[in-house]
Amino acid sequence: MAVFPSVNEQMDAIRQGTVEIVPEEDLARKLERSLRTGTPLTIKQGFDPTRPHLHVGYLVSLRKLRTFQELGHRVVFLLGDFTALVGDPSGRSETRPRLSEEEVQANAATYREQVFKVLDPATTVIERNSRWLRGLGLPEVLELASRYTVARMLERDDFAKRHGSGSAISMLEFLYPLLVGYDSVVLKADVEMGGSDQKFNLLVGRTLMERYGLEPQVALIMPLLRGLDGERKMSQSYDNFIGITEPPEAQYGKTMSIPDTLLEEWTSLLAGLSPAELPAAVARCRTAPYAAKRWLASRLVEQLHGAEAAARAAAHFDLLFKAKEAPAERPRFTHVPATLAVVLRDIGFAKSLGEARRMCTQGGVQVDGAKVESGDAPLAPGEHLVRFGKLRFADVVVGDG
Repeated sequence: MAVFPSVNEQMDAIRQGTVEIVPEEDLARKLERSLRTGTPLTIKQGFDPTRPHLHVGYLVSLRKLRTFQELGHRVVFLLGDFTALVGDPSGRSETRPRLSEEEVQANAATYREQVFKVLDPATTVIERNSRWLRGLGLPEVLELASRYTVARMLERDDFAKRHGSGSAISMLEFLYPLLVGYDSVVLKADVEMGGSDQKFNLLVGRTLMERYGLEPQVALIMPLLRGLDGERKMSQSYDNFIGITEPPEAQYGKTMSIPDTLLEEWTSLLAGLSPAELPAAVARCRTAPYAAKRWLASRLVEQLHGAEAAARAAAHFDLLFKAKEAPAERPRFTHVPATLAVVLRDIGFAKSLGEARRMCTQGGVQVDGAKVESGDAPLAPGEHLVRFGKLRFADVVVGDG
């Protein structure tokens, strides 16, 4: 039989850093029963693989999942490979473009490596909701739809705004909260975690579990991390993110680029400090912001890549921004004659030709120390030092044809 800390100890650990627990008394009751019977709780969080990489904003909830594991409970890391095909309407002012199944599966393939930078593989179950959602027939879908009302659905803030403004809401989007709520029915979740933008979906899960005759889950709401722009939540859609598996130098440099107004928030949510350590770190953000930012950048890289990588990333940053030199160790590529945009895409500096061209027109690309204004210009045969943005350098050797 499993051994757990006392309920008070567990509640203190779980409360730290949360926005809301709905309802807290239900969580305490579940923990009491778990302690009495020696049975771990099932803690669920869903992640729709709409992009290939998780960003550091997810560390906020992944660490809380790890806390549950350290308290003796079982975590279900749920890949929403079916719901990603529908598209989460949370916070959207318009219908989200749908992904193909090939895109979703390619994205999902990268997640296992990323989450185990934080979670304990021994007490993590990785599930895919396509396992049960793909097999639902029309009778089951109609049954699911009958257990929730349109009036309740329109209480959702983003739906209410779009309905009030006359913007379109597809029936498919109404299905999304029902499908993720049905995930909780299938998994018999005791607790579901999500960011504050997911509160409605988590509460739909509570309602559906009750209407399917199950004990409803507790909704554990976590704060959202604002992205590099200092305004919107961190998201790959907004290009304001740091990827969990990005190179250490990129993670360090991007952290150093955040506005000072984000420093306290990022320190509180990303540094992984204990309640006793946090006040001093937050105070340092006010009194010595540059030093605090360097400490946070090193701390973040160390957590994801190790202490040696953090030291190298700090030295790399100093070399770029203090000595104003390209790093001595940089990747080297060979390429057939092509436009600069094609080269940037092919060597992995840009995700698409459009991104490469945009960086060129915005002055973010240098070839041999000179800014390039057009990505459509051919890169001449020979060896070139290419700089993309503030942090990426490479030697590119272009052949004669």
